Amino acid sequence: MGLVEAPSGLNIVTCKWVFKAKRDAEGRIVRFKARLVAQRFTQAYGIDYLETYVPVVKLMTYRVIFALAALGQWEIHGMDVITAFLLGKLDEEIFMMQPEEFEKQGMKRKMVCKLLRSLYGLKQASRVWNIQLHEFLIKIGFKRSNADTCLYVSSKHGIVIAI
Repeated sequence: MGLVEAPSGLNIVTCKWVFKAKRDAEGRIVRFKARLVAQRFTQAYGIDYLETYVPVVKLMTYRVIFALAALGQWEIHGMDVITAFLLGKLDEEIFMMQPEEFEKQGMKRKMVCKLLRSLYGLKQASRVWNIQLHEFLIKIGFKRSNADTCLYVSSKHGIVIAI
């Protein structure tokens, strides 16, 4: 994210801070989290995004994987990529207002953030992450299934990944 002068005639996406208290098993607050989120309803189609569709694994694929795992006594792991939506590189030029309490003024005009990477709340955030994940999995030797585009297999390592 870099600060630039606000471009005239282009859409400026707004943002807000989302605060959350994390609690332990007894309900005591153990830490606080703050997340800057783009307000997707301020994005304009054709300017800030074009595609938002992201495929997910088919239910039948899950059923087949779990059936094969039961028969073959496979080990199954589930995981969550905590910062997934912050990793994708954007193709579109998106300008966002500066976060509240962080505003810096330019010499002539108001300064805005030019987003270089995806951010929570952007309409295309999940698509951008999915594309990056696909490219990474292919790069390290996984093959994408023809039957389900969200199924990746590495016969070399004996690993099956369902997205």
